[in-house]
Amino acid sequence: MTRLVILISGRGSNMEALLAADLPVEFAAVISNRATAPGLQTAAARGITTAVVDHTAYADRAAFDVALMTEIDRHQPDLVVLAGFMRVLTDAFVHHYAGRLINVHPALLPAFPGLHTHERALAAGVKLHGCTVHFVTPEVDVGPIVIQAAVPVLDDDTVDSLAARVLAEEHRIFPQAIRWFAEGRVSITAGRVLLRPPTGTPHALISPPLDD
Repeated sequence: MTRLVILISGRGSNMEALLAADLPVEFAAVISNRATAPGLQTAAARGITTAVVDHTAYADRAAFDVALMTEIDRHQPDLVVLAGFMRVLTDAFVHHYAGRLINVHPALLPAFPGLHTHERALAAGVKLHGCTVHFVTPEVDVGPIVIQAAVPVLDDDTVDSLAARVLAEEHRIFPQAIRWFAEGRVSITAGRVLLRPPTGTPHALISPPLDD
């Protein structure tokens, strides 16, 4: 069974979605860079091992990442999952977990990498926004994409309303991506994620909808 280590920085709502999804995985540990992260209590209540590697205790990012890798590797994971982990990781860390480090990002990559995605989507006037689950590579928010979900951007949307709609889709597609990985269906070829067997052909997403 696939062993998961989940990294969080806060409440861990995406972690909760994974825990609730009845995945064919073993949750080996939940690790946070903040001792006050509410998600640690959620994981502990489920009987999952938790740990804290406080980034403020280290002189620089590289030293923190070495300590974090040491803690992660104690649990011998097959996959490391970033579920709201608010730290930029060093190249050494990313290379150490190449092909087994997955993140969920609140935008339709490659659009709007980085922070403040919902504000930027509204400012750009896009008609579709969404979320992406992808493998992590040294360049931030650029790795091979596993799955995406799109939501319409409504005329009266605020940052909060758009963020809430996107988050609901994150909670749907993140468990699906992890399930595919655990089932051995995911492979990376020429920088693209391929699924075995391939999924069906989806319908086009059009927003605003066409007139009848």
